[in-house]
Amino acid sequence: MGQTDLLHVVVQIVALLFAVSVHESAHGWVAWRCGDPTARELGRISLNPLRHLDPVGSLLVPGILALTGAPVFGWAKPVPVSLARTRNPRMANLLISAAGPISNVAFAVLLVAVLYLGHPILAAIVETPFFRPIALFLTISIAINVLLAVFNLLPIPPLDGFGVLESLLPAALLPLTRALRRYGMLLLMVLILTGGLRFLLDPVLSFIARFLGG
Repeated sequence: MGQTDLLHVVVQIVALLFAVSVHESAHGWVAWRCGDPTARELGRISLNPLRHLDPVGSLLVPGILALTGAPVFGWAKPVPVSLARTRNPRMANLLISAAGPISNVAFAVLLVAVLYLGHPILAAIVETPFFRPIALFLTISIAINVLLAVFNLLPIPPLDGFGVLESLLPAALLPLTRALRRYGMLLLMVLILTGGLRFLLDPVLSFIARFLGG
């Protein structure tokens, strides 16, 4: 592996770690604001990636994907949430579920602003050994945060999109959603193994690449 390839692998994994830290911290912060202090008590409202690290999902899987040239994908330890401790469990479930994807989109927008406002400076120094990883981190982080948000909005348990859907459905359908939770991981694995997930995410990745100029 060349030095450039190794740099890309490292930057992608670091970008993913920060993206999932933003995502999980948002879940924990909104849960706290809704009355459930579980995540705060456990120190999970933090942008420190070490607090959210899952050895398999945050390091092993992303590392293998990056080394094989596949889009980097991974996950962190889920933030524990106790809806029973919230003031309005149904509304809390909606807000907490939506917080993760929204935080990633907001972070991506912030990075786009930094990238474009600082473009004249970055363009002049991007090839220097110190600053090239910074420019690379910005562009890769934008892509990873958007992809993470889109992926988590899929209405499949245990993803956030299912939590949002579950909160909006009539109460009469709640037994059905609880039953679906038992098969969520199976549905997700089928989507991944059949190429369905890549079919859904590739257009998003292509749009991001065009938006960032390749």
